[in-house]
Amino acid sequence: MNSDDKGRGASGSESATLLSVRGLTKRYPNALALADVDFDLRAGEVHVLFGENGAGKSTLISILAGANHPTAGEILFRGEHVRLESVHDARRRGISAVFQEFSLVPQMTVAENLFLGAELTRGGFLDKRALRRNAEEIIARLGFPLKPGQTVLHLTRAEQQMVEIAKAFRSNLSVLILDEPTASLTDRETEQLFKLIEQVKADGVGIIYITHRLQEIRRIGDRITVLRDGRYVATKDARTVSEGELVNLMTGRVISEIFPTIRTERGPEVLRIEGLTTARGSPVEASIKVHAGEVVGLAGLIGSGKSEIMRAAFGLETVTAGRITLKGEDVTGLSPRRMMRRGMFYIPPDRRDEGLVMIRSCRENMSLPSLDQPPFSLGRFAINRRGEARRANELAERMNLQPRRIERSVDHFSGGNQQKVLLAKSLTRAVDVYAFDEPTVGVDVATRASIYGFIRDLCEAGAAVVLISSDLPEILHLTHRAYVFYRGRVQAELAGDEITEENLLRHFFEREAA
Repeated sequence: MNSDDKGRGASGSESATLLSVRGLTKRYPNALALADVDFDLRAGEVHVLFGENGAGKSTLISILAGANHPTAGEILFRGEHVRLESVHDARRRGISAVFQEFSLVPQMTVAENLFLGAELTRGGFLDKRALRRNAEEIIARLGFPLKPGQTVLHLTRAEQQMVEIAKAFRSNLSVLILDEPTASLTDRETEQLFKLIEQVKADGVGIIYITHRLQEIRRIGDRITVLRDGRYVATKDARTVSEGELVNLMTGRVISEIFPTIRTERGPEVLRIEGLTTARGSPVEASIKVHAGEVVGLAGLIGSGKSEIMRAAFGLETVTAGRITLKGEDVTGLSPRRMMRRGMFYIPPDRRDEGLVMIRSCRENMSLPSLDQPPFSLGRFAINRRGEARRANELAERMNLQPRRIERSVDHFSGGNQQKVLLAKSLTRAVDVYAFDEPTVGVDVATRASIYGFIRDLCEAGAAVVLISSDLPEILHLTHRAYVFYRGRVQAELAGDEITEENLLRHFFEREAA
């Protein structure tokens, strides 16, 4: 470690080292995922791992969680050399991981999932009463709104994330590994998680935390280690290192290069939503309008209605009142297929559940929205495989897909590259209105810059772009106009110099007097 390897544990001073790795290396047949990495975790600290998708973060934590094995190097736990044979072996030692990809059985209950692989038995049979009692104790300690008897299949993604987190607390903890744990949580649930982190820090638990959100690093981090291309770059004090320095360490770029300037030549109105109310009760009597050649931001807390209004416009939510007009035509209540045919495309925030078919190839995912038209179609029942492959290769090059392997299944790519495939789908047909719903969730800074450039290019080519985002800097730096939502209603419309952090936040939390 270099001289910047200074940080504070829960007590404010340097604490005992819980876990350390030296010269950790992981080779695959065609790739070097980790190369001679050093890393250590102290008791009572949050040590953030930071880096681009593909930097080696996931490989490192999979080794520390017992899910993978290094090619070379050593692991020391409480000063002793160990070989973590399996996830069960790691958990037995007090090392538990919450991965970004869930490992739940949908048909089982919350309680059954919490103790999967560590079932409580009595007389050779499952002790359901003890299972439920222990599950209730864990859930109560964490303060999560879960019931032990709920079937996981019927939980929201945020609730499933809570179940994953709760699984880590079924035994005594020494090391807790959290991989993008807030990606599916609301602001209130995120705050609850952060309070929980403070509690376990005070108990001497060391926490390895992966996030791409710089504000989270400031909020809970003690130290931050940057990886790039599978190699150790630096370790910094998370409370004093600047955002610009972190971005430079991670990518070699300065932060001013992340957000592009987007020119606007505002054209005719292409989308108008008037007095819209959905069956879910959010949004309520909401109205917005979007012109060609501009980026319109929709801001607000999670659940404020900012996502639901565009889902309703695209035909994914049932409209109970109001009107949607696209290029002068009343399209209220049309299906997503018919909306695409009329020139609107919606990119959902959850690429795994709604955006992509994970077990299919990049080529198939890219072409899926446009199989009814050239160059993908040879007629009503035939696909032009040659034309499909040619266009998919063109899109892979435009989106800088890494690696450039269109026949590879999407689930074998990093999160950032999966997001590129999702965005590429929108380029397979003529589109007048693009709606991007949280387009940079779970991607690194370099991929963010690429996505922002993609949005710029669409807007400057004359398209109307709606950007739905919970990330304030995206609204501040990318939009020409912004609507702020509050409890399902449009709280304010801001334009140009009015789009400031102060104005946005003021409308996030309070209603103006009538």
